[in-house]
Amino acid sequence: MYKSSVDMLRCALRSASLWKCDSFIWTSTALQCRSRSFVASSRWGKTPTQGCPSHRVRYYCQPGERGEFLNVEQTTKLQPTDPSEPPLEKRAPFYTHLQDCLSPIDVLDASQRFPESQRHVSSMLTRMWDTTKKMTEEQRRYELQLMFDHLGFEELCDRAATDAWRMRSDDLVYSLLAMIKLGVSQNTRVVQTLLRVIQERVNQMDEKCLSVLAGSLRDMEDSKNVQALREALRLLLKDRISGIQSIVVLQSMMRVVGKNSPLHLKKQLAMKALSMTDKFSPPNNQYMFCSLAAMGLNFKPLLDVCSKKIAENVHEFPFNRLLAVLISCRELRYRNYSLFSSVSEYVVNTFDMWSNKQVILFLVTFEDLGFKPAALLDAFAERILRKSDMLTLKDLISVLKVFSLLNHDLKDDRQEFLVTVTKALESYLSKISHIDLLKAVHYLALLEHFPQTLLEKLFQPDTLDLLLEKGRQSNKVQKGLQGLDLCLRLDQPHLPPPLTSITNFQIPAPAQELPVNQEVLNVVREIVGNDAVQESVLEQGVYFIDCVITSSGQVEENRGAHDDDSGTLKCHERIAVVCPPHNSFCFGSTHPRGNLAVKLRHLKKLGYKTVLVPVHEFSSLTEEEKIKMIHKLILPTQESTESQTIEQESLKT
Repeated sequence: MYKSSVDMLRCALRSASLWKCDSFIWTSTALQCRSRSFVASSRWGKTPTQGCPSHRVRYYCQPGERGEFLNVEQTTKLQPTDPSEPPLEKRAPFYTHLQDCLSPIDVLDASQRFPESQRHVSSMLTRMWDTTKKMTEEQRRYELQLMFDHLGFEELCDRAATDAWRMRSDDLVYSLLAMIKLGVSQNTRVVQTLLRVIQERVNQMDEKCLSVLAGSLRDMEDSKNVQALREALRLLLKDRISGIQSIVVLQSMMRVVGKNSPLHLKKQLAMKALSMTDKFSPPNNQYMFCSLAAMGLNFKPLLDVCSKKIAENVHEFPFNRLLAVLISCRELRYRNYSLFSSVSEYVVNTFDMWSNKQVILFLVTFEDLGFKPAALLDAFAERILRKSDMLTLKDLISVLKVFSLLNHDLKDDRQEFLVTVTKALESYLSKISHIDLLKAVHYLALLEHFPQTLLEKLFQPDTLDLLLEKGRQSNKVQKGLQGLDLCLRLDQPHLPPPLTSITNFQIPAPAQELPVNQEVLNVVREIVGNDAVQESVLEQGVYFIDCVITSSGQVEENRGAHDDDSGTLKCHERIAVVCPPHNSFCFGSTHPRGNLAVKLRHLKKLGYKTVLVPVHEFSSLTEEEKIKMIHKLILPTQESTESQTIEQESLKT
């Protein structure tokens, strides 16, 4: 007879292989336990919170188990350490030998030479993980496969599950972290056993143990036990945030809290981090971006402080850290012009040390953020002109995407750049996919470049029919075809007739009419009169114009007639007033991005003189300034004439 159900559990765990997912299926029973109430521990200088409710936590060895749940009450006190463990001086040879191991197999072989100990298990697992960190991906896969096939690994997992109840808290969390990093499935009983014991100990763990536990949970998929521990950490944090003194611990907690946590808890963590910014090291500033992104919290005061420190010390950050900051900005929808400028200038000043892959990743991320690093684009274009054969097909498509959507003008090098990129694309013509071909041709069309060879390949009946079919299912493919068709019809390149438009392609009607900017419309009517304005014009079924000015009769009445009529509108002239949203411009400027730039180009070819009103600037002006701004945009020559007249009068005086 066993003295308690815990002993029965231990016996069952010893009876089968514990690390293989399909080696043993526990079908008769599953375990259910009451977790202790997660109250604040005195380890962080807090008195226990009274009245916390007890939460029930279920222990699952395999997902989707069926059967009755057996209540397990722990009747014996768990010892954090084994009293029979040998003293440190007798364990020293083991740790010395462990440091000489260079692969997981070496560690497993070494485990046979020394007596068993709870601390040995954690040390061996951690060392096995450490040895794989510096391996190449291929070598790591090979070594891990050898590890899983080694009989010693099964014995090590057996010992980990058997001795988990007697392990110290730090050995528990480090063993769990190492197993997750080594790729042991979290559905195995050894991992679930560690999770179950950690649930019992979580209220007794200090900052360091909780930080390591948070790192493990961050990389684990959702399951009953993982969710229970995440909820435990959230409950602990409510009372322990003010007592956290380690920045690393705080950031680990922020990452494990996740996006589904209550907003007030996220803000408490962010406020605590803000109070500790004077202690931040450069890696802490970078890691804070990732931590806030993991929580899904755009906390601008904290991000501004970290951005300033990163911008001032940008040379201290390697590529992966700088890229992680930019990716976090994209996820948080946070933009800081000083930060982006500092990163792009640093990359330009050290351009030779960056590979093509690294520069392209920077450029693609900047494009996602809507920021145009002009100097970096020029430098990379110059490198492409020298070494275009170094770019892969994926690189070429990414380059075209960035240059077209950021509407970057290479000026004198423009034509040479387009020809060079086109030749590089043609070298991949035999193995390029239909979707990639459409992307490449579409981006080139946005740049007003139409290579005949690529178009002939795209317009082959089989290719075009397949794309038209996919266009009915994919919105992205449909937009690509629509943009290409518009460019072919409106730019009218010198091509054979079969390549001037996409046959059998119907431009879909807009889902709804776009709203007119009434504030701009009222100012325009005040300047030119109601009869001269036509609102809500849709050109080619795609391009929306807020209003079109068709005559100039009222301009002279409202603003006074001038002897020199160079500043008045001509009767046959049509002015298209366009009010794009702020995200149609590159961040920090009024430079139009790709789609807006193409729209302006096409409206000009349709006979319009286009007036672009930056709404984000217009809305912050006074009424008098708004009228002056629109009048200057509509009649720039008249403004110039008036300025010259005033200047001449002042000179005479």
